[in-house]
Parts: sequence; structure tokens; C-alpha cells
Amino acid sequence: MASKLLRAVVLGPPGSGKGTVCQRIAESFGLQHLSSGHFLRENIRAKSEVGVLAKQYLEQGLLVPDHVITSVMMMELEKKQSQHWLLDGFPRTLVQAEALDRICDLDLVINLNIPFETLKDRLSARWIHPASGRVYNMEFNPPDVHGIDDITGEPLIQREDDKPDAVAARLRKYKEAAKPVIELYK
Repeated sequence: MASKLLRAVVLGPPGSGKGTVCQRIAESFGLQHLSSGHFLRENIRAKSEVGVLAKQYLEQGLLVPDHVITSVMMMELEKKQSQHWLLDGFPRTLVQAEALDRICDLDLVINLNIPFETLKDRLSARWIHPASGRVYNMEFNPPDVHGIDDITGEPLIQREDDKPDAVAARLRKYKEAAKPVIELYK
């Protein structure tokens, strides 16, 4: 008799450490760590139809709409039907959660609840390597050389929405969108 496949999701606001938590859980329990951000970057690099569309939104500083990110994630989950997985960054809205529920039953949902001030500090100190999505924090996980990716030697950037002025609005938007998702999974 085949064992049941584990399907899990980690929810949390920007800067809460979802990627780090997911990576550690995935390694410890032999799960595939599926990051919506990673899949978006892959599609943008490949210039797929959905990648071109997503890039247009991101370049304007807008969130990628539900139908675009849901399309990306459904394509990826279709490829992972026979694997245990842990989702990072999806679902973020009720529409996305309902789409996920139509294709699978989740076994576990973890919600990271981090104080607003901590998130604000983390996001304001966060810098990324755009090509890989590697994240550095200038306070507790700085690169070896300031402003340079440890692996490639390429420059790091601070995303527009991680700059202090944008952080509060971004966290408010997350809270509004995430509340019904958290309620659904309670």
C-alpha cells in the first residue's frame, strides 16, 4: 500500500522568514520546497507567456494578480503530483486558496505570526540577489562583501517594496488579503 503524500503550506507576511522556515522543514522531512517567487522568477527568465505578464506587473511595483500566480502554481503542482511538498508564498489570497483546495487536500498549514515592528525592521534591512532570489539581511545575515552576492559576485538590490516608505503599506495589504485565508484554514 502506497503511503499518503504530505501537502503543507507555510503562511506569513513578507519578512516573516517563510523561505528559511520552509527550507529547514523541507530538508528535515524530505519534502520538496515549492516557492511561488522561485517559479515566478523561472517563468520571467524563460520569457514564458505567464512570465512576461508577471514581469509587467512587477516592473510597475504591483502585486502579481491571482489568475497569473495561480496559473504558475497549478502548472508546477501538476508536475509534482507524486511528491511530498511544502508551499512557500502560495496561497496568499482566498481566490488562490480556493484554487489550491480544488486540486488537493492540505495536511498542514503553518501560520507565522511576527510582530509588525520586527517585520518592518527585517524588510528595511533586506537585500536580494535578483537572478537567484537569495536573500540577505544587513543586520543578521549580511553578505561577505557589502552589496555583493556571496556566490556569484553580482550586485545585490533592495526591492522598491522593501524600502522603508513602502513597508507599512505592503504589510497592511498582506494582512487584508491573508485574513480570510487564515480563517479558511483554521
